[in-house]
Amino acid sequence: MRPLKHGYTNRTLGDGAVVKKTYKGPDAELRLDRERTLLARLRGRLPVPPVHAADAGTLTLGFMTGAPGQELLDAGHAVEVLEACGELLRRIHGVGVRDEGRVLVHGDYGPNNVLLAPVTFQVTAVVDWEFAHLGEPVEDLAWCEWIVRMHHPGHRHALDGFFRAYGGDAVPPWPVRRAAMVARCESLREFCHRWEPNGPGVSLWRERAVVTAGWQE
Repeated sequence: MRPLKHGYTNRTLGDGAVVKKTYKGPDAELRLDRERTLLARLRGRLPVPPVHAADAGTLTLGFMTGAPGQELLDAGHAVEVLEACGELLRRIHGVGVRDEGRVLVHGDYGPNNVLLAPVTFQVTAVVDWEFAHLGEPVEDLAWCEWIVRMHHPGHRHALDGFFRAYGGDAVPPWPVRRAAMVARCESLREFCHRWEPNGPGVSLWRERAVVTAGWQE
C-alpha cells in the first residue's frame, strides 16, 4: 500500500486493487459512517467506488481507474474537465427526492474529487463523500468554482462551461455564490479549530475567507 496523492484531511493508501481511507480529525466516526452509507446507496446510480469493509476507523473501497480532474485540468484540459464536472453535479443533485429545495450536496465538490478517463474525459468516479448532506445546490456549485479560482486561477475562463453543463438558468448569481464560498471557508476554519485550537489550519482558513470575500466576479 502506498499513500495516494491529493489527500489532505485523512490518511489514504492504495495498491491498485483497493483504497484504505483512515479518517482523522473531528467527527471521524460520523464522517466514515456517512460516507459508507452513501456509497452503498449511490452504487449503480452514480459512479462511486464500492465499499469492501469498514472497521477500526478505516473504510476499504474498491480502486477506481481514472486521473484526478485537477491533474487533467492543469495539463491543459480545463474545458473538458469542468464541463464533465458540471454534468456530473447535475446528476448528483438529481438523486433522490428534493426536500423544500434541498438536494444531496457532496460537500467538497470539485475537480479534485472527480476521476476521469484521460482521453475521453468520461467520469469514472466521484470520491470523498464524508461531508455530504442535504443542502442547497449552490454549496457544491460555489465550492467547485472556489477550487478553480483559488488553486487554478489560470483556468477561470472554463467555469462558463461548468455552469452551462450544469444548467445555466439554475446557477445562482455571483453574490450568492461568493457568500456560499465564504461560509464554507468559515466552516472549515471551525473544523480546524476543533481539531487543533488556534493551529495553522485555523489561520489558513481565516485568511482564505478574507481573500474570498474580496473576490469580484
